[in-house]
Amino acid sequence: MAKGYWIARVDIRDPEGYKDYVAAAKLAFDRFGANFLARGGAYEAVEGPGRARNVIIEFPSLEVAHNCYNSPEYQAASAIRQKYADGEIVLVEGM
Repeated sequence: MAKGYWIARVDIRDPEGYKDYVAAAKLAFDRFGANFLARGGAYEAVEGPGRARNVIIEFPSLEVAHNCYNSPEYQAASAIRQKYADGEIVLVEGM
């Protein structure tokens, strides 16, 4: 079965407030077996506009990635994130 991935690109407006998102999101990530492959760190935007924080999260399957995103735990965390950051998340099926 192909893995599923979240690819998130984020600009954090309030680093202190964003910590509340990180703590809340951990509940969903732990529940759905998230494996962080990239989480912040150095980056280079070589085409198009970049964002300051880039995250790649691996899940056992695309279905599990969807279930995590749509879970009550993550939706509560997402509401917190949207107060303190701008960004986008895409869910992608691996090969």
